[in-house]
Amino acid sequence: MVEERLLRDNLSKIKDVADRTGVEIIVALKANAMWSIFPIMREYVGGATASSLAEARLVFEEFGTKAHTYAPVYTDGEIDEILNYTHTITFNSVAQYERFGQKARMRGVSCGLRINPGWSPVETDLYNPARPGSRLGIPADGLSRLPEGIEGLHCHNLCESRPEDLARTFEAIEENFGHLLPHVKWLNMGGGHLMTRKDYDRDQLVRILQTFKAHHPNLHVILEPGSAFTWQTGVLVATVEDIVSNGGVNTLMVNVSFACHMPDCLEMPYKPVITGARDPQPGEKRWRVGGNSCLAGDYMGDWAFDAEPKVGDRIVFEDMIHYTMVKTTMFNGVSHPSIAILREDGRLDVVRRFGYGDYRNRMS
Repeated sequence: MVEERLLRDNLSKIKDVADRTGVEIIVALKANAMWSIFPIMREYVGGATASSLAEARLVFEEFGTKAHTYAPVYTDGEIDEILNYTHTITFNSVAQYERFGQKARMRGVSCGLRINPGWSPVETDLYNPARPGSRLGIPADGLSRLPEGIEGLHCHNLCESRPEDLARTFEAIEENFGHLLPHVKWLNMGGGHLMTRKDYDRDQLVRILQTFKAHHPNLHVILEPGSAFTWQTGVLVATVEDIVSNGGVNTLMVNVSFACHMPDCLEMPYKPVITGARDPQPGEKRWRVGGNSCLAGDYMGDWAFDAEPKVGDRIVFEDMIHYTMVKTTMFNGVSHPSIAILREDGRLDVVRRFGYGDYRNRMS
């Protein structure tokens, strides 16, 4: 469930940064593609970024604009349709640009290359695109000059990062790719700018962006946050269906799955916040929460509750909008949670319910 009031608060903060700096801030669909909230988002931002044909089409049809598009590879079977929905396209390699760039330029699509700045604050390798040997982006020693027709550069090396990390990235780009910056029109700094987090210093972000733009007045600077748009705007509500106690471990069996509905918890990994729960103190009864798939590792823990949990209790996982719905699977054919918006006037608007047909139609 997304809460419209919280979403609008985030959007206001993002728009304020854009207005104060003159940078273009667009929403990254890879973090949240809930198109039923696009009408709200369009009141604050003018564009979106896509990383596939499906996302680009969704931007065009539901956001009402063509997309900034980047994908690690494009294919002959999809490139023409992707270009129909795209006004700016980033290629992951010079070879991909040589293969498809002329076709893009003939369609009036601005072309760019993704660069690897050689630095990232991300410590989890699964999420670090700038680590040595990364397949994502061109390192400094692979791009001494720009191919003809390239109008922009694209860098993405952050994840839920702070303003000083962006500043350090700008330094890395100037050090490794500074000779190219006077020859391009735009610089896309990707996502990972968590500017709606409570302890994020947006004033510092504004100063960093203003300083960089002053040094490079020829550049149109773009940011494409994902998590920042829907950060702490909604929850996943589960129900305790059973309680299992084996080998001294007490598990609340719920009707949602970490593996199917919250895979980022297992991938990152991280322990989500549960409303009304806390980390247990020594000697305090501990509760594990187990998902409803047959995967042995479909669980997370431990939590303590003020009152003894019982079957029928609600378990509310906080901050479960970004990187949740976009990553869900139908492993085991588990039922998926309905999607809802809590409107500002207090109405609960259920915009999607899932059923057997959704599972059947994905399988064949």
